[in-house]
Amino acid sequence: MSGDETRWLEPDELETWLSYVAATTLLDGALDRQLQRDAGMPLAYYLILAMLSDVPDRSLRMSELAAMTQSSQSRLSHAVARLERKGWVRRKPCSEDRRSTFAQLTEEGFAALAAAAPGHVCSVRRHLFDRLTPEQVGQLREITRAVLSGLGVPGGDARGVLPG
Repeated sequence: MSGDETRWLEPDELETWLSYVAATTLLDGALDRQLQRDAGMPLAYYLILAMLSDVPDRSLRMSELAAMTQSSQSRLSHAVARLERKGWVRRKPCSEDRRSTFAQLTEEGFAALAAAAPGHVCSVRRHLFDRLTPEQVGQLREITRAVLSGLGVPGGDARGVLPG
């Protein structure tokens, strides 16, 4: 698209965009700080553990986990190595395809996730849901579903992307 064809943001769209970016950036930071302080793990590691906890055998191919977390293989591999050192995840080879490796949540990892979850949920409530009316929660859900649908998520259902 050339500069002549660019549909620049209207002032209200620009204000909305900047507010969205600021809110999501600050919210991610607040959630990450809470998890680091209270559970000794960053938000990214919490999400990896949560994703593994929600699947059969608490195990996913590393490539699937990378796709779900929107991470490169090398970044995910580094994160899983740190989680392995804590005893929260173990890698195991795939019996059908020697090129593939699975990441599996250990009992210790599940316990760490279970211990971290109440504080994380409290932080999500404090920073997000306690600030919204029930009507605004519904509006936010519909807005995020529309955005997810536009990004190729069937039906805008976040459960197909992130743990529930």
